[in-house]
Amino acid sequence: MSIDPMHSSSVTQTAGAMGPAKKDAPAKIRQAATDFEALLLGQMLKSAREASGGGLTGDGADDRSENSTLVELGEQQFAQALASSGGFGIAKMVITGLANNANR
Repeated sequence: MSIDPMHSSSVTQTAGAMGPAKKDAPAKIRQAATDFEALLLGQMLKSAREASGGGLTGDGADDRSENSTLVELGEQQFAQALASSGGFGIAKMVITGLANNANR
């Protein structure tokens, strides 16, 4: 399969029209780091639930899909709230690491 020169040049033109890459705003970096921490916390909560037997009561007796979805949504919201209020400090470490690497 060969690459059509017409398509590759349009990609180059589109990339060039976007201009040089701009630095991300600190608020955008902070939000991305908080979302990352929420994702990690959500995975930890999911693993803990599955290790304890799952379900709303923890005994696995009510493993219907409706209950599973409800519990997963609750875990996601709890993880997001926890990360937004500081969480375990993972987002802060990510922001600090990015700032240190940006200054090199």
